[in-house]
Amino acid sequence: MPIHDWSRVNAGIFHHFHQNWMIQLAHALNSGLLPDDYYALAEQFASGFGPDVLTLQAIGQDEQAIDRPGAAPPQGTSLAAPKLRPTAETDMAFYRRRQNVVAVRHVSGDTVVAMIEVVSPSNKAARNPFRAFVQEAADLIEAGVHLMLLDVLAPGRRDRDGIHAAVWESIAGETYRLPAGKPLTFASYESGDLVRAYVIHAAIGDTLPDSPLFLEPGLSVSIPLNTTYGAAFADVPARWQRVVDTAE
Repeated sequence: MPIHDWSRVNAGIFHHFHQNWMIQLAHALNSGLLPDDYYALAEQFASGFGPDVLTLQAIGQDEQAIDRPGAAPPQGTSLAAPKLRPTAETDMAFYRRRQNVVAVRHVSGDTVVAMIEVVSPSNKAARNPFRAFVQEAADLIEAGVHLMLLDVLAPGRRDRDGIHAAVWESIAGETYRLPAGKPLTFASYESGDLVRAYVIHAAIGDTLPDSPLFLEPGLSVSIPLNTTYGAAFADVPARWQRVVDTAE
């Protein structure tokens, strides 16, 4: 299946595809790609925290919490809706808070050994979120977590040479340049005594390549990016499939 032009749709449409791709990747890993002592889950990933830090904090919280959309403030408080109208608003923070990753865990302690992340428009929408995304990727790699970054979005002013260039500069302090005509990045990082990057580039309309996801230094499984991408895309409403299809 060719890589589509996701710049033609808003963040909400891409978010729907993003969520589906995460599920398809986790399903593929759990359906025979992973050894028996590993498993994969699509997990919520909040900015600034890895999945081991995120617990089921929602359990025990009052379902009538005042931050629920449309909820009335508790009686006896001075809380009220503001009289001023907002000057501006953005939905990018909304989608950043609702991103998923695929986390691969080992059964001994259920520790995270590898993660797959699909880069979203919200990661690149502003300077601070982009810096935070790059720093979180670098922190995971330096902590010994193997990482795969999948970026089907064309570079912008914050990642002119692609997401790998920004991550690699943060890790190694080295400059990386995109190859001409291949702006999309699929990068796998092997985290051991040395950090090794395995980077493939593609263009809109190309077929996604398979890519290695490392579970241990020197040991990886091959991720069927094209198959999982196609399965996720099949669940995108036909109206939006036509919009991102470069053949239309």
